[in-house]
Amino acid sequence: MKKYSFNVRANDGFARLGQIKTSNGSINTPAFMPIATQGSIRFTPIELIKEIGFDLILSNTYHLLLRPGLKTLNKFNGVSKFMKWDGPMLTDSGGFQVMSLAKFRKISKEGVKFQSHIDGSTHILTPENVVDSQNIINSNIQMSLDECLHYPASFEDSKKSMRLSLNWAERARRRFLDTKKNKSDAQFGIIQGGIFKDLRMESIRENTDIDFDGYAIGGLAVGEGHEVMKEVVNYTAPKLPSNKVRYLMGVGKPKDIIIAVENGIDIFDCVIPTREGRHGNAYTNYGIVNLNNSKFSNDLNPIDEKSAYFITKNYSKSYLHHLLKINEPLGGMLVSLHNLNYYNELMNKIRNAIRDKKFNAFKENYRF
Repeated sequence: MKKYSFNVRANDGFARLGQIKTSNGSINTPAFMPIATQGSIRFTPIELIKEIGFDLILSNTYHLLLRPGLKTLNKFNGVSKFMKWDGPMLTDSGGFQVMSLAKFRKISKEGVKFQSHIDGSTHILTPENVVDSQNIINSNIQMSLDECLHYPASFEDSKKSMRLSLNWAERARRRFLDTKKNKSDAQFGIIQGGIFKDLRMESIRENTDIDFDGYAIGGLAVGEGHEVMKEVVNYTAPKLPSNKVRYLMGVGKPKDIIIAVENGIDIFDCVIPTREGRHGNAYTNYGIVNLNNSKFSNDLNPIDEKSAYFITKNYSKSYLHHLLKINEPLGGMLVSLHNLNYYNELMNKIRNAIRDKKFNAFKENYRF
């Protein structure tokens, strides 16, 4: 028997405080997911991710299908046991990666045929086998297969792609509900339609008729810019079912998270904390600090004096600057962990602000 549920516990305007329950634990929302694309979060041991306090992480079907492969993951009863993560897991379908990474791809109503970006081997993703693959990966929340276009895309191309994604969504949902060996707790559909409001509304209507367990806004953070992203979220998020999880895919700058929460978004994912950390950029309560800058070579202060996180307070800017300049991987690891903790603290502050009916004041006072 599945243990999935979602409940909204408090509102402050459109901002929502909620909880997702899965068979692997609960997720307090709004929540941010660190990305374990290939079964690991870059430069960060999974034990330290648990210690920071994240409830949910994300992995990717495309990458796991190629390496280590479904045969290996099946032996471990899924990716979570493979990587020693004991909390909830969400898996993306891999559709975006096929569009952005594959050497060759041919899209049809049936699915997408592509060549691996690693060795050129040929693979086929269909709505049905993506469900089957995610069952072997054994994630708690599956994403349905969709097509994600690059920006900019014309109205006609966006409409054609959206209609294809809806066809795939119907087939994916049917497979998910019909699969007797289904291991996942829930399946989310994805709203597409590019930057065109009428296409987004059509996608919402037909996806909600399919009746997924939650809904994601896809097709953003692909080059459209902050203002366009904000506009699409503003008119899309409030139209999604109020009793289902709302997920904004791939958007992760702090100011964008806050704006999206204001519009009722519940969960987020992005590579920013670890990608920026590997390049020496630290997110702090005072703004972004580029630790590669020579002005930090003799700075004895911690990255962020307002943070109690042990890595943040134990290592000086000078030491981290030194590690980065000598290309020591430890430097990127420490800054990545600092950034992940910053994001976890940000989500805690957001949840507390919603609970206390002070979200608008929090948003207005946030400076980044």
